[in-house]
Order: sequence, then C-alpha cells, then structure tokens
Amino acid sequence: MSVTLLILVIPLIIPIIFIQFISYGTKIFFYQERSGLNGKVFSLIKFRTMTDECDISGKQLPDKLRLTSSGKILRFLSLDELPNMINVLKGDLSFVGPRPFPTLYFNLMNEEQKKRYSVRPGITGLAQIMGRNNLSWKSKIRYDLEYIENINFLKDLIILFKTFRYLFTSKINEDLGDKSIDDFLPNFDA
Repeated sequence: MSVTLLILVIPLIIPIIFIQFISYGTKIFFYQERSGLNGKVFSLIKFRTMTDECDISGKQLPDKLRLTSSGKILRFLSLDELPNMINVLKGDLSFVGPRPFPTLYFNLMNEEQKKRYSVRPGITGLAQIMGRNNLSWKSKIRYDLEYIENINFLKDLIILFKTFRYLFTSKINEDLGDKSIDDFLPNFDA
C-alpha cells in the first residue's frame, strides 16, 4: 500500500523537492531518532520545515522563529509527513498507531505509559484525530493507550478516514509547532 501511495504522490513530491532545494539547499529532508516498536530506535524521515539558525551564543532559535513560510504550508497540509512512507516501507511505521515520540521521551515514561511501544507506531493515530498538537502530552499518551487496548482493523480504517477529514477541516485552529520536551517534562506523569 505504501508503494502504491508513493507512486500516486510523485506528482506532488517532485515540486516539493524543488521548493525544498530552493529553501534549504541539499538539506531537503529532516531526520530524527524516534522510539518505535518495543522502544527500538529508528530514524523518522520528513521534509525539512525549519532552518538551523542559532542565536549569537550558538543556541538554536525557538522552533517558531526557524519555521519557514514553505515549512508552514507543508505542516499545515501535513505534506512534510510524505517521506514517512519510506519508514512504512522499511517497517519502522505502520499507517495507524501511536505517533512515534523522540527517543528522549522513552526514559521519562512509567511502565504503564511505555505500553504505547507494544505496537508499531503510525503515521496517524487516535491522538491525531482527537486534537493532535492541541492535546497535552498526558492526553496524547492516554489516547495511545486507549488505541492499543481496542486495536482492530475497522477502527484503523475509521482513524484513517477521520485523519483525511481532519486534514481538510479542523487544522485551521491548530498550533503548527510541535510540542517540545520542555512541554513534556512537567506533564509526563500519568
């Protein structure tokens, strides 16, 4: 299915790569280590949406200051996620499952919260259709655990359908920035 989708979106990917090249040079993609099935680390692939700009002390500027105009559009339309299909092909991701968190978060979770790693992470999941970046970390994890407890193919299809609906209706009011580790730390306790 991911091969078919990749072929179908090639007419979309080619212009994005061209725009990415103009915006970022050869740094078209963004790679980040994430924790997957059973906590195994993999490299998540996305289209780059931010610059690497730093302040005068060498500290990276906040995400909102590094997010480019083209990056905002890619994130708003979730087109920055298209390279995730490569992760699906490699077996790192499935289409539906808990969204993979950066590896740093794994050791901050208690054993109950780590149950979210008992299934392959997904490009989309229950937390994404229930509010995505507008949810607290605690809520995201709660939805991930609810998904795992009630996992079945029909619910996956419903989540996929609602994801597409959400992309075209509910994203207008969404915060385009990802929640950072600073947001996670005070809220990781279940």
